[in-house]
Amino acid sequence: MSDTNPDPSAPVLVTGATGYVAGWLIRALLERGLTVHAAVRDPDNPEKVGHLVKMGSELDGTLELFHGDLLEPGSYDAAMAGCGIVFHTASPFTTAVEDPQRDLVDPALEGTRNVLESANRTPSVTRVVLTSSCAAIYGDNADVSHAPQGVLTEDVWNVSSSLEHQPYSYSKTLAEREAWKIAEGQSRWQLVVINPSLVVGPGTAPRQTSESFNIVRQIADGTLKSGAPPLEIGMVDVRDVAEAHLQAGFRPEAQGRHIVSAETGSLLRIARAIRDRYGDAYPVPQRELPKWLVWLIGPMVSKGVTRRMVARNMGLPWRAANAKSRRELGLEYRSVDQAVAEMVAYMRDNGQLEKA
Repeated sequence: MSDTNPDPSAPVLVTGATGYVAGWLIRALLERGLTVHAAVRDPDNPEKVGHLVKMGSELDGTLELFHGDLLEPGSYDAAMAGCGIVFHTASPFTTAVEDPQRDLVDPALEGTRNVLESANRTPSVTRVVLTSSCAAIYGDNADVSHAPQGVLTEDVWNVSSSLEHQPYSYSKTLAEREAWKIAEGQSRWQLVVINPSLVVGPGTAPRQTSESFNIVRQIADGTLKSGAPPLEIGMVDVRDVAEAHLQAGFRPEAQGRHIVSAETGSLLRIARAIRDRYGDAYPVPQRELPKWLVWLIGPMVSKGVTRRMVARNMGLPWRAANAKSRRELGLEYRSVDQAVAEMVAYMRDNGQLEKA
């Protein structure tokens, strides 16, 4: 499955180890016999790290837990000591925040600075793999039309987001730009970036949290029963995102940014994937709402939906090229429909969604 040849004697660091992508990445690393330093805010909390400890006991590699906090300078130094590769996955993915600067920008930007400054102080580090996002490439679907041939590539940057408009995308853009700035200021370690689209699929923790779960849950639980907003997005299986990180860490030829996105779909496409697997068990939407109606009522229904957001996203196409991830990381993408079905089963089994 993998063309990599990782050295089991060299530890690797995964920040944000209790996160959605991080869980699958840690599993992949342990399956290959590696020693994984897993950095979390509270390594002594069994509710947060129990699933990681279980992985470490069942798989071939070795798991060691460390404290690490995005907003605590120097807190990753101990976890990073002796590591050759750093996988920096820690960053919030949510759109429902009270204070975008405090809740999104500060953790993403300051966290990236903290981790990469630790890398500058740690002589064993030769490569850093950063979990960025397609949100650092585009802010709104309207931006896609300005990309070359109307297709997003790794050469495109998000220039439309701000603290007031699409603050999550703004935070990811600032963090990745800062990462490149720090990387270019030194010559010992190499930066490789993963830019996933909407990540779907099951989690590894007993109860995983991410905006991805909120989106799929609202489609499945009847919240959007009257109709799905006409939003087109890229989607990718979480296990493919984890594999992309692993390959980015160990393939010598991996460099630069990598769009990791399997297919372009819509919220209605997610609903159809649920209905195809589960029939009428879940009250999923069966049609798309007209854009004008979402523009009119969206801001009254959801705090995160603004009329500008609707105008610049709903009903507009989304296109991105994944050729580089296939070529340089060797990715063969899984079915998004299957990932959605497994995500619903996961949420049902852990109480995030009522059983059908």
